[in-house]
Amino acid sequence: MKINSKRSTVEALVFLTLLIGGFCLLAWKMGAGNLLNTMMNTAHGLILNVVLYLMGITVLTGALSKLLAEFGVVTLLEKVLRPLMRPLFNLPGVAALGAVMTFLSDNPAIIALSKDKTFASYFKKYQLVSLTNFGTAFGMGFVVLITMIGFGQAVPALIGLLGAFCGSIISTRLMQRSVLKTYPEMDSPVIEESEEELEKEVEEEHKKSTFMRFLDAMLDGGKNGVELGLQIIPGVVIITTMVILVTFGLKDGAVYDGSANQGVPILPWLADKIDFVFKGLFGFTAMELIAFPMTALGAVGAALGLLPEFNSAGILDGNAIAVCTAIGMCWSGYLSTHTAMLDSLGYRHLISKAILSHTIAGLCAGVIAHFAYLGFSLL
Repeated sequence: MKINSKRSTVEALVFLTLLIGGFCLLAWKMGAGNLLNTMMNTAHGLILNVVLYLMGITVLTGALSKLLAEFGVVTLLEKVLRPLMRPLFNLPGVAALGAVMTFLSDNPAIIALSKDKTFASYFKKYQLVSLTNFGTAFGMGFVVLITMIGFGQAVPALIGLLGAFCGSIISTRLMQRSVLKTYPEMDSPVIEESEEELEKEVEEEHKKSTFMRFLDAMLDGGKNGVELGLQIIPGVVIITTMVILVTFGLKDGAVYDGSANQGVPILPWLADKIDFVFKGLFGFTAMELIAFPMTALGAVGAALGLLPEFNSAGILDGNAIAVCTAIGMCWSGYLSTHTAMLDSLGYRHLISKAILSHTIAGLCAGVIAHFAYLGFSLL
């Protein structure tokens, strides 16, 4: 008991030191009142502009996923895509549906799928948790791709898409390997029911009329989406607020006044100290570009908002488009969504493994895109 008491005391002192030190560092630059107001306004803005948007996505994708499972599309995808998904991702072919849905919407769409019993029945436990990494690597991909092409850089954007695809393989495989190494018991089916029991449930559902099956699947899936939307609120609001506070600075002529999305650009400042790494790995010609991957850690949508400034400054070249597309798609705000996604699956203890795997994969995606662009430039 003495050892535990001593350890608890040390932990409490260390925690308070870090908490007070971090608050004082930000308050010294922003002002204590402004810092508190910024935190509240940022959290409020995230709930209104991000969480409710994501909840809309989860409701729609939840309904769609339930319909796809109810009418056999999930089973068909499993059969058709199994030869591709197994060797690349070590996932059932049906997982490709998750990539499509996250590409067209956002990261949480993959969790709406995994909540479906028919979909989850194809997976083992370690594979199911790796869907967090797999789906995130395609999150908001369509928006990122279209935005990049809008700057007149279609080929570099497609090269970036290739880099993100490679990053998704790396992230998914690393996550699976890490989980199995620590928890070998997770090499077991997610659904313990026998195939006969699952088939019996499907037969009972099929006794209903087609219209009732459609209606029930759509409403049940939407209901699951609402529940998921509520579950992701803590992770999105807390983590994203923290990332914004240490990533965003002030715009020209602005002052700290407690507005949302203000902060002290500590992460970009640290990255600038090792700019040679970013030049060598990503080929960045201007260190201002580092702000894109730093911001994409918390929200790729916010990172895309930096592009017009980069373009007007003349630093948004083909290589920057390729690298930013790859990193933006692969990371797509994983620091703010991984926590909520794994928490909703009931595997909160695996968050650190998922984040580490995805951090490595995002960097690899950027490097692959950079050298692929260099190869293309030589043609």
